[in-house]
Order: sequence, then C-alpha cells, then structure tokens
Amino acid sequence: MDQILGADEDSTQLRAARRQQLRQTMRQLRLALRPDLHQAYSAAIAGHLRALPQPQVAAFCWPIEQEPDVRAAIAHWCATGSRAALPVVVAPASPLAFRAWTPATPLTPDRYGIPTPATGDWLQPDLLLLPLNAFDGAGYRLGYGGGFFDRTLATLKPRPVAVGVGFEINRVDSIEPEAHDERLDWIVTEAGLWQITP
Repeated sequence: MDQILGADEDSTQLRAARRQQLRQTMRQLRLALRPDLHQAYSAAIAGHLRALPQPQVAAFCWPIEQEPDVRAAIAHWCATGSRAALPVVVAPASPLAFRAWTPATPLTPDRYGIPTPATGDWLQPDLLLLPLNAFDGAGYRLGYGGGFFDRTLATLKPRPVAVGVGFEINRVDSIEPEAHDERLDWIVTEAGLWQITP
C-alpha cells in the first residue's frame, strides 16, 4: 500500500511539474509575439467575440504580459447597453469579485501588479473572458496556477458563460486537466470562435 501511495504522489508531482513547465513555455511564446501580430490577433479576437450573445455584464482581464487585448469588444458591448467589470482579488485562495469598469475608472496595481479598480460597484458577470496561458480542444485552460478563476466559476451562481481568450500558438493537445479545473464554454483565438460541447 505504501508503494502504491508513493507512486501516486510521484505521479501528482510529475504532472504538477509538467504543467508548470508548460505555463512557462506558453508564456514565453506569447511574450515573443511581434507587436504587429499581437495587435492584429487581438483585433481579430475582439471581432470574433462580437458574435457572442450580448451580455448584461461582461467581465474581462486587463491585458498583461502580451495577453490578448479584448477592450475593443468590451467597448462595442458597452456602446450597445452592456456593463463591464474587472476581477478583484479579495483574499488569497478565494473566488474573485468583480468591480464595474469604464474607460474613466482609475486603476491601481493589485498585489500581483495587475491594474484593478480600487472603488466602484460590485457586479456579477454573466459573461467572463479568461486569458489562456495554454488551452486544449476539450475546453480546459491553464492559467497562472493560482486557481482564482476555477474557484470563481465553481462558486458563482448562476455560473457565467466562460470564454477562454488566447492565441493559436498556445493551443496544446491536452493541459492534463485536474479535478478542480473548470471547463470553458467557448474558446476564441485569432482563428475563430468555438463552442465547447459537453
């Protein structure tokens, strides 16, 4: 029995190491994107997002480290009646909360250096755009390892439509999903928009 448990522990550690290495590799690929390609791919992604049903509250992540910039899609939705929100880390190992955002909203770096509204209305999104370090065709994403979005999706009622936003260079055969990994409803890249079927 001890040998079996030891093998399981080794397998878990190896999987965690592979996922961490994949995070680093995919991040480097994204950071190496030429600025003109990043801009063109982001514009294409924003265009594809407009094919989704109009949300009441669209939550998105401020683009850091060459993540796709989806603010053009957010601006389109807001011009046609939606509200926008940014995620806020309220406590470690807790679900995210979401504060209202407009282009005039003052932003301050949070504990991770991500621009975040320090004040404003708390909103519950019905559409959540999530950045993808890596993703697979089964609808699973690899984030930065903090688990914030998985906890948030598992907690929010009703669950918002979860849309993974990334670049084709970050597509992999499998991220080796774990039990806590929440599946996405849609994936959008510069190449198009795909609904994930159960």
